Amino acid sequence: MKFRTLLAATAAVSLAASPALAQSANADRATAPVAEESALGGDGDGSGAGIILAILAAAAIIAGIVIAAGNDDDTPTSP
Repeated sequence: MKFRTLLAATAAVSLAASPALAQSANADRATAPVAEESALGGDGDGSGAGIILAILAAAAIIAGIVIAAGNDDDTPTSP
């Protein structure tokens, strides 16, 4: 029983200390310079990709509501 308690305490201490140890290991890292910007998120040129995504999301939500609310036919299929 004491061994289980000691093992649990050791695990708790190691879980609590690991973020601090990981942070100190990465303290001396520096970011690399970027040659060009990425265009994945759009560059604000008004292409409308955000609006299209919002319309598709709204359509998916509406379709989910219609499917969940549909099928009000409660009659049994067997005679």
